[in-house]
Amino acid sequence: MGKLAVVAVGGNSLIRDEAHKTVADQYAAICETAVHITDMIESGYDVVVTHGNGPQVGFILRRSEIAEQAEGMHPVPLVNCGADSQGAIGYQIQQAMGNEFRRRGLNKSAVTVVTQVLVDAEDPAFGKPSKPIGSFFGEERMDRVRREHPDWTLVSDAGRGYRRVVASPMPKEIIEAPAIESLLGQGYCLVAVGGGGIPVVRRSDGTLEGRDAVIDKDFASSLLASRLKADLLVISTGVPQVCINFGRPDQRALSRVTAEELKRYADEGHFAPGSMLPKIQAVIQFLECPGREGRRAVITDPQSLGRAVEDKAGTHVVP
Repeated sequence: MGKLAVVAVGGNSLIRDEAHKTVADQYAAICETAVHITDMIESGYDVVVTHGNGPQVGFILRRSEIAEQAEGMHPVPLVNCGADSQGAIGYQIQQAMGNEFRRRGLNKSAVTVVTQVLVDAEDPAFGKPSKPIGSFFGEERMDRVRREHPDWTLVSDAGRGYRRVVASPMPKEIIEAPAIESLLGQGYCLVAVGGGGIPVVRRSDGTLEGRDAVIDKDFASSLLASRLKADLLVISTGVPQVCINFGRPDQRALSRVTAEELKRYADEGHFAPGSMLPKIQAVIQFLECPGREGRRAVITDPQSLGRAVEDKAGTHVVP
């Protein structure tokens, strides 16, 4: 196996805007991202693709709610919605990657591993929802949303509107990591820990049980990258570079920083919780975990992936 990269694609980056959020629109966005990831593979990287699922899980939950209200259908638990999104988004990614490989004459295949991720049943996050899922709501819709969903916790998300938040426990172990390592060794391009993985807890007898929650995909990607001793962690998001003083006249983009500098900026409050902050924390965790010499992390948007790997775009973070 050559150089290894874990590439985390944001769920929001697959939904371009309110006018482009159908399944077909999402696949078109994935096909564009597949081109950039295949460029990385042609440059010599083995790749594991991970992805977010915040908007998609919200859509699945809403469909379940409508079906229950309109036809008395059984509701779908949040943990199963996460599993559904893993399969559906994973299918689109592996198909898009496979088609791109064929177009370029690459003897390579992509495969999705439906991945469970262990969390602590006593994680305090279960009592303090914080992970945004679903669509953004403007002020004009908030009275209706609060009236229809009094049990929801809603927060303002980085100035883009309000979103529902759910429990987001920290990932502790990638259950299917041995299978992922085995498939990588056989030359496959992997799609794994989709949506941060399916949250599970371990019972006293060693068996697993799913829990209603959403694991942050960046933390899960960081954990996977550390376990695999990856050379590169790429976090793809909606902006080409990380900025400090975001949205202010003195906003400044970061091209190259150390993990220590990022920590200082985070402590100073430059990064929004539930938005850029988890990405920053995930990168720091990866770089502080024992691994290969020369490892690094990049945060950028999907369009800049190829150039970012060549050190020509994005925010590059080193130990």
